[in-house]
Amino acid sequence: MSRERIEPSPGQESVWDYPRPPRLEDSSKHIKVIFNGITIADTHRAKRVLETSHPPVYYIPPEDIKMEYLSKTPQSSFCEWKGRAGYYTVSAGDQQVRDAGWFYPNPTPAFASLKDYVAFYPSRMEACYVDGEKVQPQPGDFYGGWITSEIVGPFKGGAGTWGW
Repeated sequence: MSRERIEPSPGQESVWDYPRPPRLEDSSKHIKVIFNGITIADTHRAKRVLETSHPPVYYIPPEDIKMEYLSKTPQSSFCEWKGRAGYYTVSAGDQQVRDAGWFYPNPTPAFASLKDYVAFYPSRMEACYVDGEKVQPQPGDFYGGWITSEIVGPFKGGAGTWGW
């Protein structure tokens, strides 16, 4: 896979213009997460993390999530920028997806405002939306980025991109 930057059109962003270390910013876009026919999350108060070669990851405040559908799992991972992440299983009706969302209970100082906000893997949900547009999952499902028509790559995550 080529890692040559795609030139963004007006109104688009290239993930190759995102910084490293990543940047955290507020987003007023309408973010919606649906699982098994239920709107699990709905907000205009998300935060997004932007990192070189990755589509944005949207983090949703717990106040805008139906937390009764989430249960913590023993899974954890470590991000050199944000700290140790915990994970949630999402359960609704007869469906359940383990480790479908993650959060930072004690993020690093640079990401302190992300505390307890939840990000969802779009590939594990029925649908995720940004301003009404259905999100395409980042290839490879490791990073959980949200691809929309406003974002151009190429994106890290798919086969042959691990060395980027």
